Amino acid sequence: MQTEPNTITVQTTISAPIEKVWNCFVLPEHIVNWYNASPDWHTPRAENNVQIGGEFAFRMEAKDGSFGFDLKGTYSNIQPNQLIAYHLEDGREVSIQFSATDAGIHVTEIFEPESVNSLDLQQAGWQAILDNFKKYVEG
Repeated sequence: MQTEPNTITVQTTISAPIEKVWNCFVLPEHIVNWYNASPDWHTPRAENNVQIGGEFAFRMEAKDGSFGFDLKGTYSNIQPNQLIAYHLEDGREVSIQFSATDAGIHVTEIFEPESVNSLDLQQAGWQAILDNFKKYVEG
């Protein structure tokens, strides 16, 4: 779903308590298990300092070793169990909201797209990562 001209939104609802959803989202020992868009990719390393001004660095790689990159950013707002906001190295802004619903914890991620890949490809990739997160938490 495109919400504003310069943002993309992806979302899911997870059947788990907020404490589990939050911990799986922020703790490196969990991030390495779900932060990828497809089974042929993985995240072998994750560092995460979840506080305002704290930084994160995730290493994403193709499992066959053909390609890899680092995703890095700095947190601008943290409200435990409710909100995470950060900016990536290139200045793009991202926010993640966690809301309790009757169906579970609704996670809404809004991000500014980059200019290299199509909006559809970026939305599909970020949604795939979020879907993988849901599968991991509920599994």
